[in-house]
Amino acid sequence: MRTLLFIVALFCFFSIRVEANPTDSIPVLLTDTEIQIECTEGINSMYNFDFNRADSQFRWLKGKYGWHPLPYFLLGLSQWWRIVPNIQDEQYDSAMLVYMDSTILIAENILEHGSSVEGGFFLSAAYAFKGRLYAERHAWRKAATAGKNAMKYLDYCRGHEEFGPEILFGDALYNYYSVWIPENYPILKPIMMFFRDGDKELGLKQLKEVANNAFFTRTEAQYFLMRIQADEEHDKKSALFIAEYLNQTFPNNAYFQRYYARMLYTTGRYTEAEDISKSIIAKIDSGFVGYEQNSGRYAAFFLAEIKAHQDEPEEAEKYYKLCVKYGDEIGAQEKGYYLYSMLNLGRYDADRGNKEEAKEKFKMVKKLSNKKARTHDLAKEYLKSL
Repeated sequence: MRTLLFIVALFCFFSIRVEANPTDSIPVLLTDTEIQIECTEGINSMYNFDFNRADSQFRWLKGKYGWHPLPYFLLGLSQWWRIVPNIQDEQYDSAMLVYMDSTILIAENILEHGSSVEGGFFLSAAYAFKGRLYAERHAWRKAATAGKNAMKYLDYCRGHEEFGPEILFGDALYNYYSVWIPENYPILKPIMMFFRDGDKELGLKQLKEVANNAFFTRTEAQYFLMRIQADEEHDKKSALFIAEYLNQTFPNNAYFQRYYARMLYTTGRYTEAEDISKSIIAKIDSGFVGYEQNSGRYAAFFLAEIKAHQDEPEEAEKYYKLCVKYGDEIGAQEKGYYLYSMLNLGRYDADRGNKEEAKEKFKMVKKLSNKKARTHDLAKEYLKSL
């Protein structure tokens, strides 16, 4: 939802058309095969949450190509992926913003004295990631300003397919969301009249092109494509395919693993969902990097539901309690998995005749739930039944 709000904030500014600078006096790295080979180990380590190894590689690149925005952007991206598993964790914000600001400063020089397409790409990307972070922190003015700049520099890249699929990434997201937003939020239709027309089908096609053939933006495109297929296009089969690939490719990425568990659970592949969910909890207990209570909250809920479905109430109750424990530790009491877990724990109390304990849990759910939410209605219903 906050990603959507950032995109809305981004669209609340006029896109500025700019002309490309034809000067190419600074070498282009974005399409250099040797650079891609040098970056491969670091990028794969980053997405597999081996951040120490990734950062070591990126710092080596910085020593070799310190005049270029690429290593600074990768170091900033590494900080961003430390944030992704639990988006409420702010300890990496400052470092990410410093690296993205460095990317912007150096990319401005590339824009002026080198390739305007490459400079525009890194400027647009750095501002977009800053905007995503500001949106998560509810800093809407900063998010909107970053969004404005991301769109401004996106225009430098448009129409330069000779640079390969990398530069299609921003255009793909624009094409898709500029149509999706007014379709799903009619109140925003008047705002969208000020922008060039998007094309949702073209956006999906472009995103698939990037996801299949890009180098630097490939995994980011797969991340967005997986979420779009699952949540917007309701194509669970395609989303599961991407989630499975990402989990197999980066088995220690907490976000990819829990998303894979979610897709397995929602498509009824309970045996596999159980195995993946248990793996997540085991990695939390073992202190794996990036595995924390938020991922545990997902995994515990899936396990509880699976055990309830298998008519194993004691195991189900154990995992519902674990979900609540994880939720309490990160302040996620208003999240759906927490509320449903609390409802089911209340039902177990009621079945054992512990009506006061059940009533306390149902009242808590009613208080924490949005009045239009199903958890609110269920809590009211269960209270009446007592």
